[in-house]
Amino acid sequence: MKKVLLVVLITALLLALFATPVLAQGDGEAKTPDSIATDLDTVWVLLAAALVFFMQAGFFFLEGGLTRAKNVANAMLKGVMDFCLGAIIFWMVGFGLMFGLSRGGFVGSSGFFSNLASADWNGLPLYVFLLFQIAFAGAAATILAGGVAERFKFSAYCIATVVITGFIYPVAGHWIWAQGGWLNRLGMLDFAGSTVVHTVGGVCAFVGAWMVGARVGKYNPDRSANAIPGHNIPMAALGTFILWLGWYGFNPGSLLKASPAIATIAMTTTLSAAAGATMAMLITWGRYGKPDVSMSLNGALAGLVAVTAGCAYVSPVSALIIGIVAGILVVFSVEFIDHKVRVDDPVGAVSVHMVNGIWGTIAVGLFAQASFGQANGVAAVDGLFFGGGLAQLGKQLLGSASVVAWVAVTAGLMFFILKKTIGIRVDEEGQRVGLDLHEHDIEAYPDFQPAISEKGVS
Repeated sequence: MKKVLLVVLITALLLALFATPVLAQGDGEAKTPDSIATDLDTVWVLLAAALVFFMQAGFFFLEGGLTRAKNVANAMLKGVMDFCLGAIIFWMVGFGLMFGLSRGGFVGSSGFFSNLASADWNGLPLYVFLLFQIAFAGAAATILAGGVAERFKFSAYCIATVVITGFIYPVAGHWIWAQGGWLNRLGMLDFAGSTVVHTVGGVCAFVGAWMVGARVGKYNPDRSANAIPGHNIPMAALGTFILWLGWYGFNPGSLLKASPAIATIAMTTTLSAAAGATMAMLITWGRYGKPDVSMSLNGALAGLVAVTAGCAYVSPVSALIIGIVAGILVVFSVEFIDHKVRVDDPVGAVSVHMVNGIWGTIAVGLFAQASFGQANGVAAVDGLFFGGGLAQLGKQLLGSASVVAWVAVTAGLMFFILKKTIGIRVDEEGQRVGLDLHEHDIEAYPDFQPAISEKGVS
């Protein structure tokens, strides 16, 4: 017995002397509190990047569900290639344009092929920050897909994705998120991208949908609009909740560190989304006699987009109000764009992302509170409704208007060149057959027999 106790005692002493230093070492150096914090931040931001990456599935499930069965495979491939092409071009060019050494506050001029290892990425390794930004670039590009669904050539879409992620999006991002960007220096605030991601993508979707024209059968000679229902509401609902889940990487992840503040940001994100969905449901229930499912789903997304700029600067109550307004805006915006402007937007991408991206940016100038910014470790400013006057609101308006103008001009030029060269619109016969067969020679549902009417394949 004494021998056993002696062995246990000696073993404990050896562990006390040698095990702790070994466990605390990394590459030959003892772990410090700062290095442990960096490790935790890295893991959190990597997880957030994965959540934002998974939003690609949400986008193409939403588009697939809200469009017709004959175009689903096309929607899926667009969602995949958004990220694949976007990741490559953003790594090569976009990251440098966005975060490289600033030229006059307009664009970055260094760091192409991510050669910016010496820069400070909030204490993070370069590649985890780069991966997070790649996921954001992919999200900005894929917004176009829903706006031009069911009639846009796949070849032209791939080129548009490259231009958006490699040039249009990075320049706008440099203005607001790079330290030398002119809007950043001015003090405009866009915490997670209501302007940088959603307004950019939404304006691209609006310009693209306008220039490619409406789907065959959408509008009548008397200028009235026909509803073209989606084929799979459960798919659209799944896409919505995948996007909502991804937003917990999108907004809290933009803090770029593992901090208790991510819980506050997640809560403001949640409340705005819930308010947007609830308000959209109530409005459609009152206007149409029954609650509209797809509009309610878009209401949740509208609330998410709207709170993205201010999720770290506003209180939970303010986030609720922001979401309520977003739910109202998305319903009336969809109707106005569809019936008055006569731009065919199959999934409501313009109303969700452009309209509510602008609203969310403006909302920072109204609802920001310095106390919440300080608590979350970000800029501390007061908006108009909390004693800050018009200063921050003016900055938000200027920033939003500048980005809208930039994207409208550059996207318009891009689509014009594509239209005059390879073309952007699938012809009437291709639309009748469906983009799955016309563009890819495959059917998403090969055993499904579509209904055939005098207007063609439904």
